[in-house]
This record gives sequence, structure tokens and C-alpha cells, in this order.
Amino acid sequence: MPARAERATVRGMPGEPQPSATVVVLRDGPRGLEVLLLERTPDAAGKTGPSVFPGGRVDPGDREGDALDDDAFRRAAIREAREEAGLDLDARGLVPISRWITPEASPKRFDTWFYFACAPGGAEVSVDGSEIARHQWMTPGDALDAHHREAIRLAPPTFVTVTWLAGLASTEAARERFRGDELVTFRPRICRVGDGACMLYPGDAGYEALDPEAAGARHRLWALPSGWRYERT
Repeated sequence: MPARAERATVRGMPGEPQPSATVVVLRDGPRGLEVLLLERTPDAAGKTGPSVFPGGRVDPGDREGDALDDDAFRRAAIREAREEAGLDLDARGLVPISRWITPEASPKRFDTWFYFACAPGGAEVSVDGSEIARHQWMTPGDALDAHHREAIRLAPPTFVTVTWLAGLASTEAARERFRGDELVTFRPRICRVGDGACMLYPGDAGYEALDPEAAGARHRLWALPSGWRYERT
């Protein structure tokens, strides 16, 4: 474990996080549970885009009037799955699993509700080739291995979610895992650790003091050059 951490510098005033929704689409594949990952198109420099779940901001059309409620987030998740992956999901089949709020230091902030859903039987994924370059169905274990080999890039929320799914054998096992489970809210606080970072989440003993060496409970992600590791006790 790193011996020393430095506090991340916070500059400027925090912006309001944009309400957003993400849907983690699962299916039962020949090798067990598989998760849908969409690879975003390369940036202007040609760097391969991250592999993500379908998702995006809550649009005005997702709301009824000015209401920003669970139904609005669900409608946004359904719409994004249709726009980014060509999948028609049932809003009633969405299971909320987590909420991610971008750190205040970030130039773009999001308040994102994560849901999981099962892919309709026989449904084919279709990406636009513009915003999304391609898609892959991967077992959680293969996705984590590909991330560590730098064959794909996972952002911290995607990495943590895929880690949660690792070890689950089927969509039914995932449904049982998350049904009635307490929704976990992630509001990261980031400590710089050498050439990497330690992302502390609520519930970690070092969260309030921004001290990754504090004794006690652990809820964090180590993002180090030697590899990423999620801890939760």
C-alpha cells in the first residue's frame, strides 16, 4: 500500500452536477454472465475512447413538467440505451444499483443514477459509428483483465460496477444480488499517490480527513500504474 498521499488541489468554484442516467445491460452468454460495453469514438488525437455503459444526461423530454424524479431518470436510461445501442428496454425492469456524483473539482459534473437491466432475448446491439465506435459483450472477469492489459479503458464508475459483477454466474444471480440492496452513493474524494490516485468513497475511514492511511473501514479505488484495485469492507 502506498506510504504517502498528497491532497488533490481544488481550483475554482464547483459547478452544479447534471442529472444523468446509466444502464448496465446484462445477458446470459455461453460463458456465463456478460455485460455490454460501448467503446466511444477516438478523440481528436486518435486516442481510443473509453468503454462505457449506455448513458447520458436527463433531457427535458424525460421529465413530466419540472419533475426530476425516479421516472425521469428511468426514461433517460431507456432513451440512452435505444440511442446508443439500439436496445428497447422495459423501464419496469430497471434495477437501481448506485449513484455517482462527480467531484467538485471536475470541470464537468454529473449526478448519475446507475440501473441494471437484462437485454431482451434475441436483441441485436446497433451502434451509430459516430459517438459509439463499436460494442462488446464481455464477462466481467474478461473486462477487468482487458482493462489491466490496457486493451480497453474503463472509467472508475465502470470499473467498480464491473468488479461488483465479477463472480456472479447469471442475470438471475445479479437480480438477487441487487434486489432490495441499499443503494450505494459514490461521491469521490481524490488523493494523489505518486503517479496514481486513491479515490475515497463515503464509508471509508479516511474519507472526511482525505487520509488514505486512516485506520478503519475501507471503501476506495486505488488507480496506480501497477494496476487498479477496488476495496470495500
